[in-house]
Amino acid sequence: MKIIVQKFGGTSVATAEARIAARNKVSDAIKAGFTPAVVVSAMGRKGDPYATDSLIEIIKNENSAVDSRDLDTIMCCGELISAAVMAASLQSVGINAAALTGGQAGIKTDANFGDAKIRNINPENLLLYMNAGIVPVVCGFQGITEDGRFTTLGRGGSDTTAAALGVALEADCVEIYTDVEGIMTADPRVVADASILDCVSYGDVCQMAHQGAKVIHARAVEIAMEKEIPIVVKSTFSDAPGTLICNEDVVEKNSSEPGRIISSVAYLKDLAQFKVRLDGNDVNSGHKLFDDLAHNSISVGCLNLQPEQSMFSVFMFDAEKTCKLLKDVGYSFEVHLECSKVSVVGSGMRGVPGIMATFVAALAEKGIMILQTVDSDTTISAIISQERLNDAVTALHDAFKL
Repeated sequence: MKIIVQKFGGTSVATAEARIAARNKVSDAIKAGFTPAVVVSAMGRKGDPYATDSLIEIIKNENSAVDSRDLDTIMCCGELISAAVMAASLQSVGINAAALTGGQAGIKTDANFGDAKIRNINPENLLLYMNAGIVPVVCGFQGITEDGRFTTLGRGGSDTTAAALGVALEADCVEIYTDVEGIMTADPRVVADASILDCVSYGDVCQMAHQGAKVIHARAVEIAMEKEIPIVVKSTFSDAPGTLICNEDVVEKNSSEPGRIISSVAYLKDLAQFKVRLDGNDVNSGHKLFDDLAHNSISVGCLNLQPEQSMFSVFMFDAEKTCKLLKDVGYSFEVHLECSKVSVVGSGMRGVPGIMATFVAALAEKGIMILQTVDSDTTISAIISQERLNDAVTALHDAFKL
């Protein structure tokens, strides 16, 4: 049995027209000899009646401090509606289908309500349906605890469901259907001539997600990578081939650009950057600073630690809290508000000289001040003023000829 997992996002199931396009993808898979398992997100986005954000608003209007267990229960309702409607849509054209909750699909999680982790998946029930010629339409984004409580899997949870089911079912492929035709070299709302990547490595996609790209969640990619299950990101609404996510060696064999150094430019917005003076004679001063931040539940990024100074960023919603803490403890510091982080991502940059020089020159030529840089084997990032973000993304995209 050739198994394929097909996940359809909120825009792919939001309207009758969209569901027709989605069910055509399922039908095409069956005609190609695959046995599909379908995963669906809640219908639509914020403001739509059955979207997750709309359901959260309903319950929080009753009680803004609602228990996290009850919040997960209502959050699961969007996918329940979506799965039932999508199954009915498939049935209407003669495709035998059945809606299943995450728990009925065998997904067991821990009890971390709101951001649960999958502990194990027993695909036995799914395989019973599939062997009987019935397409299971599974609620994404959810599972159940050992004692039967609904849980949700956090941001990107439906992608996570699809990847985890792909691994459990030993699928030939996981297809992630959305409203774009693949993973792009930059945000097309910022860079008009951004192009679609035909294939890209698991590692690069994970880094893109961590650096702000929003096409697929990093956790889903990491799950698929463990068992080398290929993922294809493509559009529900076109026949474009999409982007294949796979191992680096497969990328080299299949890419239209073998030897590619940089895959994409990504960004994170709404950051505040801090420069904190430390006691250069006290080896524990850096430890104390980050211990203070951690005890106040302040998450930091873009960390740069030197004997007499530390630089780091927080999201803007934590900026005021961070300033107060630093003042109360007695640190001397500078803060730059309304910042962004812009990054180039590419596993091909390992060991290649001149990447940082090209990065810095591209921003300097546009008069963009770099407040801080951070880098790894596969990323180079800069903290800059948010008002120059679009200019920075475009400059880097051009400089690296993406």
